[in-house]
Amino acid sequence: MTQTLTPDFLAVLKDLLGPQGWSEDPDVLSEHAQAWRGFIKGSTPIVAKPASTEEAAELVKLCAQHRVAICPQGGNTGLVDAGVPHGEICVSMRRMNKVRSVDVFNNSMVVEAGAPLVTAQAAADDVNRLFPLSLGSEGTATIGGLISTNAGGVAVLRYGMMRDLLLGMEVVLPSGEVWDGLSGLRKNNTGYDLKHLFAGAEGTLGLITAATLKMFPKVQRATAWVTCKSTQDVVSLLALVREHAGDTVTSFEIIPANAVAMVLADIQGTRDPLPSELGWRVLMEVSFTDEAMARKTLETALEAAFDKELVQDAVIAESLGQAKAMWMVRETIPLSKRAYGNSLNQDISVPVSRIPAFIDTCNARILEKLPTADFVIFGHVGDGNLHYSVIEPPEKTGLRENYEALTRIIYDTVMEFGGSISAEHGVGRLKRDELANLRPQAATDTMRAIKKALDPLGIMNPNRVVSV
Repeated sequence: MTQTLTPDFLAVLKDLLGPQGWSEDPDVLSEHAQAWRGFIKGSTPIVAKPASTEEAAELVKLCAQHRVAICPQGGNTGLVDAGVPHGEICVSMRRMNKVRSVDVFNNSMVVEAGAPLVTAQAAADDVNRLFPLSLGSEGTATIGGLISTNAGGVAVLRYGMMRDLLLGMEVVLPSGEVWDGLSGLRKNNTGYDLKHLFAGAEGTLGLITAATLKMFPKVQRATAWVTCKSTQDVVSLLALVREHAGDTVTSFEIIPANAVAMVLADIQGTRDPLPSELGWRVLMEVSFTDEAMARKTLETALEAAFDKELVQDAVIAESLGQAKAMWMVRETIPLSKRAYGNSLNQDISVPVSRIPAFIDTCNARILEKLPTADFVIFGHVGDGNLHYSVIEPPEKTGLRENYEALTRIIYDTVMEFGGSISAEHGVGRLKRDELANLRPQAATDTMRAIKKALDPLGIMNPNRVVSV
């Protein structure tokens, strides 16, 4: 879309948002026009920063009148080029960062879209409740961005994805009209459940300004770090732990030995919770309202795992500090990988039962194409979501030279095993065309019809998710 940032448009925008509500400073524009990892760079003529729903609505209405495209942005922690502007004006939601209300009887809270995830977590904690979404970027990632990408994190096993934590939403539609769906009702069969239309839409259907989020009773966690010989043992261990702990299994993360070594070498303050020569570790948690029950359940499950020789060694955290130290190793894997060298990173999912065969097959195919490749494969094995990375030392060039071919191998293998090439990071611009070829045509046609119906001018985050 051709941007028509006329002097009249800019004057009205600046007057609408006030001196704190916009920036044309080159450093600010640069900050907002590149992904946090620096591998995606875009451009934007101006960063708009609405401070209220009213300002956001008037801004979108102004853009519709002038046919100016918008790229909504939260914490800019995305990985698929959904929130980086490419010529559009960048609408940063960070000034809309308040917790509007907390209802302990309804176990819900209304939080604005620009609030970091930690703000929602703290608001729940203040009333002895839990907001369970947890991920490595929780200090920066915002509620609006997490909804727009339908974020996952490490507690999906028990609490579900971000859309499962929603009770309501407030959205500025592409026309500038505001849909107020913040009621927070848990039963409301009065038509289409519109909140689920905007969750996962990556800002292509409207500008999320606030959401009503579920809260849960606080729980006590028991955390363990175990070593396993093989990925098949890891998958079998998951099944066994679930037999003993049922839905109280909160997290079940797979971590390779080389990822632990990278973290220890690159991240200060980390240590190996259980040094071992074996190739795989599992970080698991079960949670109850009673701490003793959580630990007893985990101990019983691990005893059964030792009896079946699924686990070679294990340690249960004796304190919150020990548990946090274990999680620090897991959560800093992405940062440590950056220091290693070249990498090809994919967010994929396959059925849990097929994870071992998928890893073996995909690794072998990659090595046929690039014998110098190594792998860092970690993630939320409990829900089938793997962060599959091909890595190569910085002095090598094979990965860069074969990037597209290697990506093709991974995608084809994922589909062969009945999986998805986007598990929790979204589609954005990076995977839009590939998914158009992989998903059923009826699904793509339906998405296009929805996009055209809600955004006939095509101003909301164009060229993401689906091409129109």
